Amino acid sequence: MDKKIKVFTLSDMPLSPSGVGTQTRYICEALLKTGKFQIRSFGGAIRHPNYEPIKTNQYGDDWIMYPVDGYGNKEMVRSFIRQEKPDILWFMTDPRFWGWLWEMENEIRPLMPMVYYHVWDNYPYPTYNKLFYESNDFIATISKVTDDIVKTVAPNTKSKYIPHAVNEEIFQPIENNENLIQEYRKSVFGDFYDPDKFIFFWNNRNARRKQSGSLIFWFKEFLDKVGHDKACLVMHTEIKDPNGQDLQAIIDHLGLTNGEVLFSQQKVDLKNLALMYNMADCTINISDAEGFGLATLESLSCGTPIIVNMTGGLQEQITDGENEFGIPVYPASKAIIGSQTIPWIQEDRLNGDDVVAALEKMFNLSEKERKEMGLLGREHVIKNYNFKDFNETWINTLLELHEKEGSWETRKQIERWTIKEIA
Repeated sequence: MDKKIKVFTLSDMPLSPSGVGTQTRYICEALLKTGKFQIRSFGGAIRHPNYEPIKTNQYGDDWIMYPVDGYGNKEMVRSFIRQEKPDILWFMTDPRFWGWLWEMENEIRPLMPMVYYHVWDNYPYPTYNKLFYESNDFIATISKVTDDIVKTVAPNTKSKYIPHAVNEEIFQPIENNENLIQEYRKSVFGDFYDPDKFIFFWNNRNARRKQSGSLIFWFKEFLDKVGHDKACLVMHTEIKDPNGQDLQAIIDHLGLTNGEVLFSQQKVDLKNLALMYNMADCTINISDAEGFGLATLESLSCGTPIIVNMTGGLQEQITDGENEFGIPVYPASKAIIGSQTIPWIQEDRLNGDDVVAALEKMFNLSEKERKEMGLLGREHVIKNYNFKDFNETWINTLLELHEKEGSWETRKQIERWTIKEIA
């Protein structure tokens, strides 16, 4: 039997519900099911109850996950590579988190190829990332925006557009079972249950750029127009987050204490998450910047229409160029933000009046119009973001990369940095 290709992944914890964590899990499971790969994962970006290695009954020693703070560090990666001798290093999320890893290019690339699944939110072209991009053997891009950026900034680096995918067999419309939907609504709403209320659903982290607090303010303006007993906003998120706001304080301040805004904080499995999308009449994502926005894709896969900010990867989800699968909200202004390490990145800011208008428009559509919109969206998902094509693409990409690039003793010669003495 041929030796299995060992892939070392650095990303969000693959068992976490984040978009990055979910996509990491999907890719790892697809590779493992071929019987040709082993996976070793550093799982970060969440609070861990402990740091004991984790493996699943299904994959045993072929997939071991190591909880880490952040995404690890140089010493951890350096030690792990020498101990495990992986054949491919695969990593994913925002490039702002990986400066320290690209600084290790001279250590890593002579031993194995570096594969980066690139998440970037928006223009302008981040030319300061050019050296980072060129430190990879291969870059996969999640959106057409990201793909354009990589091909423009680092045209000599191998790259390919591989958008996120959703398991359309889990995330699907629930038909002919209204009782199941209403029972789930009762479990979420409790004393505030009303079968006739219009439900908007928001599934995101409570982070500043996600606009969680702003949405509550704008939702009150919407309710002031249509009636506070007519609609409800269900937010699947943490009420308090160091990177976001105290959402309960905002609700109390606005007097939204009669079930106008409800929270779902418990972690739910994918089947129950699909139920939440089915329970809703519409899903909202008005983030100022969004590399992809997996929640919107999951919503469309369930046949539930969306309201989105036309930024980043959200733009390609809401339309196929002919049909719209929800209501787009166009940015009213653009803000350039940055830090000491990232000189600039663009955020697409919405006008509150435009958001309120979009909420009203969706609310006033007939049930038939919303259903048609959502089902067209599901067809869009199945055609462009289906699970089968996504898995096959990643399997073939890594098999081909390993064959052509090799690792360790079979690795093609990668020139190491050298120190040149000059007069």
